[in-house]
Amino acid sequence: MDQLLLRGNGPLRGELRISGAKNAALPCLAATLLAREPVRIRNIPHLRDITTTLELLSTLGARILVDGQLGIEVDPRTVHSLVAPYELVKTMRASILVLGPLVARFGAAEVSLPGGCAIGSRPVNLHLAGLQALGAEIALEDGFVKARAKRLQGARIVMDMVSVTGTENLLMAATLAEGYTTIENAACEPEVVDLAKCLTAMGARIAGAGSSVIEIEGVAELHGAEHSVLPDRIETGTYLVATAMASGDVTLKRTDPRILDAVMAKLREAGARIDEGENSIRIRMDRRPRAVDLRTAPYPAFPTDMQAQFMAMNCIAEGRGVLTETIFENRFMHVSELQRLGADISTDGKIAVVRGVPRLRGAPVMATDLRASASLVLAGLVAEGETRIHRIYHLDRGYEVIEEKLSALGADIRRISGERSVA
Repeated sequence: MDQLLLRGNGPLRGELRISGAKNAALPCLAATLLAREPVRIRNIPHLRDITTTLELLSTLGARILVDGQLGIEVDPRTVHSLVAPYELVKTMRASILVLGPLVARFGAAEVSLPGGCAIGSRPVNLHLAGLQALGAEIALEDGFVKARAKRLQGARIVMDMVSVTGTENLLMAATLAEGYTTIENAACEPEVVDLAKCLTAMGARIAGAGSSVIEIEGVAELHGAEHSVLPDRIETGTYLVATAMASGDVTLKRTDPRILDAVMAKLREAGARIDEGENSIRIRMDRRPRAVDLRTAPYPAFPTDMQAQFMAMNCIAEGRGVLTETIFENRFMHVSELQRLGADISTDGKIAVVRGVPRLRGAPVMATDLRASASLVLAGLVAEGETRIHRIYHLDRGYEVIEEKLSALGADIRRISGERSVA
């Protein structure tokens, strides 16, 4: 397995291009199944999860054309299978996003249940209850969700809890339902808005995306279209935190500061100077960061996907920071690995108290999930000596060539390919 080797070596400086958002690209790719013509999605990041989604679409029979400009064209006219197999779904829970489009467009779907998740429970019951409200017949058999509907019917759906993928699945399904659908307690994330823009370009009629109530008027069919995925706000935030920790002067290009308010507010609180452009963010840090308190919550509050990175920053900050995780129950698994680097962290349920230390020291560490992996990379950037990160395949699911991007800013980081990882 590949590993990352890092040595702390001072400030980060330069410019960086932010990739397209994985969490927007995945539902947009699933949405192509709704169309009767090819759909082209641009600004797609080159990531493991994207590859898995393309394999899934190919398994269903869709034709995939990848160009050299970060664009993917999906032709759904050749779809011949309505079964999403366990072998693909088990590697990526977002595969459940094909359920709504398949039922809406083809009248049936068999999608393997995704199984467990390292960071906690992500139940699909919200997806299933919503599809039932739209008139689908749902059965759970042999580890598969089997759904059928001659044509979905518009309905009022009140979600028991805020779910991004649940909102996205039901939004896609409702575009081809007969009549009007209202989704209440919908997720407000920018990625949901981006999906709505993609669907609208395909001919869907949607109002309210980005608010807690989304209204959809079903149409008979959706046509081909082009859509460019929005920038990745979590990748942006990760490189902002990296600069705050290692100090320096970095400008991030092709990003959107308007969807990072909560993250940038906390970085300013930590002492960073941030200048926002229309499509860029410049961060300067010439001091040790100050510790910050934060509480994760659905957008527009502080994102759970940035909690681990801020924990890493607090590890070397002045003072004491309290982090409260409200979204996932197992999202402190990076704590023990940060402690191996010398971090002073104590946890009690959903709360972690971090007392900053003057320096971290390099050590072998193990990545446990995507954002935990990022926190270890950030810690390795400032640790004395050598930090070796094992099981970095998690990183490849969500960060495009992270070692190349950090190296371009002056970091001492390299990938070691093909070496045997620790168990």
